[in-house]
Amino acid sequence: QVQLVESGGGLVQAGASLRLSCAHTGRTFRNYAMGWFRQAPGKEREFVAAITWSNSNTNYGDSVKDRFTISKDNAKNTVYLQMNNLKPEDTAVYYCAAAAGFVLVRDSRGYDVWGQGTQVTVSS
Repeated sequence: QVQLVESGGGLVQAGASLRLSCAHTGRTFRNYAMGWFRQAPGKEREFVAAITWSNSNTNYGDSVKDRFTISKDNAKNTVYLQMNNLKPEDTAVYYCAAAAGFVLVRDSRGYDVWGQGTQVTVSS
């Protein structure tokens, strides 16, 4: 069974940084892409960032561009989300997801496996 295990969330002040990790465990799973999404209370799930596994192309949501960086470690089957200059509006549960086949990376419906989520809270 394929599992995505997230870590790295927490409570920080505005302007601080956090790095989220998403480790892919279980049976061999050929990824096309892995993405990060977030959901704040009362809001829809929002695309944050994605990276394609074969060529490391990256894609970012407009609200996080220039502040967040997605990267991967092939050997560890792990994807990272480095979040800098955090703002209170970044507060949400952050989910990582993996897509086995071609997917429009900004569309959450195309992803096959999801992590359990990790809470990020940014105080003003």
